[in-house]
Amino acid sequence: MKSGVKTRQLIADEYGITRKTLYNWLKKEGIELHNRLITPREQQVIYDRLGHPFAIRSFA
Repeated sequence: MKSGVKTRQLIADEYGITRKTLYNWLKKEGIELHNRLITPREQQVIYDRLGHPFAIRSFA
């Protein structure tokens, strides 16, 4: 797997939801993903719109 890219399943796991729920959240927010793997730039858009999942939040 390319460095920094993630699958939809991994993103869903970070939020503690199913992949189908992730699809629904992305659709509701108008986020369109065209590739199978989610690039770091696309991940940032997702995290900015949906909020950062607890697993990657910084408590600094």
